[in-house]
Amino acid sequence: QVQLVESGGGLVQPGGSLRLSCAASGSIFSTYVMGWYRQAPGKQRELVAAITSGGSTNYADSVKGRFLISRDNAKNTVDLQMNSLKPEDTAVYYCNAAAVVAGYLDDYWGQGTQVTVSS
Repeated sequence: QVQLVESGGGLVQPGGSLRLSCAASGSIFSTYVMGWYRQAPGKQRELVAAITSGGSTNYADSVKGRFLISRDNAKNTVDLQMNSLKPEDTAVYYCNAAAVVAGYLDDYWGQGTQVTVSS
């Protein structure tokens, strides 16, 4: 059973920075695409950033140039460095691990961590 545990959320002022971390259990980590999603109140969950096992990255337009996703396959961790935070970045952030296995989507979610950007 794969488990994802997020940490690093909190309250920060606009323009500040936070670093989210996600620790994954299980040996599948290095072969899965890892992603960070977020969900604000009243809105759908959206992809923030993703990184493949080879290190290729993808970002939502709203965070390009401000957020950086990275992974350490040896430590089974994926981090999201968030800079120049804006109030609209306020949301619950979720870690995700996903892969297509035998033709089916196999994905896992963390419990989420709250990020609040406010003065």
